[in-house]
Amino acid sequence: MTEISSAWGGAGLLAGLPYGAGVQTRQISAENPTGLKGAAARWDPDPTDPNLKHSGAAIDLGRGWKVRPFIHLPAGQSAVLADIDGPSCISKFWFTSDLKHWRSLIIRIWWDNEQTPSVEVPAGDFFAMGHDNAPHLVNSAVVAVNPNRAANCYWQMPFRKHCRITVENEGKVDANIIAWSIHYKVYPIADDAAYFHAQWRRSITTRELPEHTILDGVHGKGLYVGTYIAWSAFSNGWWGEGEVKFFIDGDSEFPTIVDGGTEDYFGGAWNFWIEGVEREFNGAYLGLPLAQNENRQGARLFSLYRWHINDSIGFAEDLKVTVQTLAWYPDRTYQPSTDDLASVAYWYQMEPHAPFPKLPPLRERWSR
Repeated sequence: MTEISSAWGGAGLLAGLPYGAGVQTRQISAENPTGLKGAAARWDPDPTDPNLKHSGAAIDLGRGWKVRPFIHLPAGQSAVLADIDGPSCISKFWFTSDLKHWRSLIIRIWWDNEQTPSVEVPAGDFFAMGHDNAPHLVNSAVVAVNPNRAANCYWQMPFRKHCRITVENEGKVDANIIAWSIHYKVYPIADDAAYFHAQWRRSITTRELPEHTILDGVHGKGLYVGTYIAWSAFSNGWWGEGEVKFFIDGDSEFPTIVDGGTEDYFGGAWNFWIEGVEREFNGAYLGLPLAQNENRQGARLFSLYRWHINDSIGFAEDLKVTVQTLAWYPDRTYQPSTDDLASVAYWYQMEPHAPFPKLPPLRERWSR
C-alpha cells in the first residue's frame, strides 16, 4: 500500500494535492459495483435480465457501451451501493433517482461492521434538498445539487476496516433509476481519524415548546461540521428570530455557543430580506438555496445550510444542538411559532456511537 505524506492526509485540499501521487483510486457505480481494478463495464446487453434492465439502448453496440448505467429499485426493497474493505477514504458521493419523493429513499452507512449505522438520512435531506415538492439547486463547497437533481457531496469519510452503504426504497412506487458513483482512495488511516456521521430529525414545534432538536445523545470525542434544515414556516411575517445553541461537554441549562438569530447562524442578516422578501443565496459554507415565500400568510418553504469547515465545533464528552422557532407578535415581542423543521446534523466522532433515535415511518417523513 502506497505511503503518503501526513501533509496530505487525504483531505483533498489544494495544498495537499502534490502529496497524493501513487495512491490507489477506485470508484463504485452500477457499471462497477465492486470497485475492483479492471472490473468496470463488463456486461453484454440483455434487457431480459433484471440485472440489466436498462441495457436495451446498447443492444447494437455490445459490451463496454453503457450497458448498466443504473439499477432498478422496487418499492420496499434495498440495494447495496458500496461494500468496501478498508483502509480507505471516500472522497465523493454522487447520487440521483427518477423517484420524485426522495424522502422515500433512505441512505445508510455503516463503518467497520458496526451494528447500527453512522449515517441514516433521507436522500434529499442528506444532499441539502429536503423539500420534495420544491427541488432546488445547491452550490457549496461540500454539497452540490445540479440540474436535474444531480446530488453530490464531498464529505471526507475515512474508515479502517469496512464500509457498507445502502439505499432503501420505503415507498410504494418503484424507482426505475438509481444512479450513483462513490469515489474512494486506498491508504492507511491514522489512529486519530474520526468517523463521519449524519442524523435526520423532524419535529413540528409548538407555542408551548418552540424548539427543535437538531442533535442529541452524542457521547465521546468529536467535531461538529454541518447543519441542514428544511424549514416550513407557518406564521406570517418573519419566522427566524430563534437562536441556534450548542450544548458542549456537560452544558445543561445554558449553552456554550449561541448565535443571535437563525439568519445569523446561517450567515445572513436582517431576515435575509431584500425589499421585504427573503432572497436565495448559495455560498461555499452557508446558504439559503430555497426561499419559496410567495404566500406571506404562511406555509412558506426554506432550505438552509451551514458547513462548519473553517469553524468546526469540537467536543470531548458530549454534544447537543437545538434551534428555537420564534416569529413576531404585532406588539414587537417574540411569538413562539408552530413550524415544521426537518434537519440533518453532520459530525465526526470516534466510535462507538450511540444508537440513533428510531427513524419515523414514511408517512411522518413526507415533505409538504
